[in-house]
Amino acid sequence: MLAYGFGQRALVGGLLIAATCSVLSFFIIVRRLAFAGMGISHAAFGGVGIGIALGLNPIATAAVFCVGVAGGIGWFSRKGRLHEDAVIGILFSASMALGVVLIAAAHAYNQDLLSYLFGSILAMNWMDVVILAVLTALGLAFLIFFFKDLLFFSFDEETAKASGVPVRFVYYGLLITMALIIVVSIKLVGIILVSALIVIPGATGLQVFSNYRGVLVVSTVAGLASIVIGLYLSFQFDVASGAMIVLILFAFFLLAVTLSPRRSYMQKLLKPASSPSREED
Repeated sequence: MLAYGFGQRALVGGLLIAATCSVLSFFIIVRRLAFAGMGISHAAFGGVGIGIALGLNPIATAAVFCVGVAGGIGWFSRKGRLHEDAVIGILFSASMALGVVLIAAAHAYNQDLLSYLFGSILAMNWMDVVILAVLTALGLAFLIFFFKDLLFFSFDEETAKASGVPVRFVYYGLLITMALIIVVSIKLVGIILVSALIVIPGATGLQVFSNYRGVLVVSTVAGLASIVIGLYLSFQFDVASGAMIVLILFAFFLLAVTLSPRRSYMQKLLKPASSPSREED
């Protein structure tokens, strides 16, 4: 696969996305923003519809639109006295409806639309890879620079606020970073499956470790390995690369659940046998 240019571009682009999504996934799972990720990813359909209807780059319009939706989720949930889930559900459905109406009006039900829904990583060019590198670098820079604040905010928002952490900035920054990473990930697995990349890695890590360092390591390894294995298998068996990547991620999650130290059989296996003398005591 690496003998071909499209394979090289797909691997580089996929690894860039996976590295960022794996770190972001930790905060999404701990902060319980998985539904927000799903809502923003499906809201991207509205941004794609705007781009197609106006003859603009659909990914660029989706990026702007998703940032707006992310900001809307933050604003309505904080100022509109609505729970995050309710706001996400409202914006998610409205954005999808907008995309359907605009695409129908533009008579644009074609193969290009399917690539946005299901991904087209093998069709990436080097300019796409450069754009991915810039956006993922910005996302990682925010996550790394504000890592301690994000960690504090994710586990205990009220205490973080009392301790002087810029909670509002961190919250909106996390949502906007999530929106941008989701948009660049559309190239990899498409709108329908993109939420898997920002949810499954972190969930996998939490099955194995309870400390954030261990979770981040497992999350990153699972994300990067799923790209390599998924692309290889999709090339070998001529199946959709995005779907194969998600299936590999899901396989890692099932493996982590099976081998989790929280399972009673794993606890018995890992627990050292008690000595007879101690049992008698």
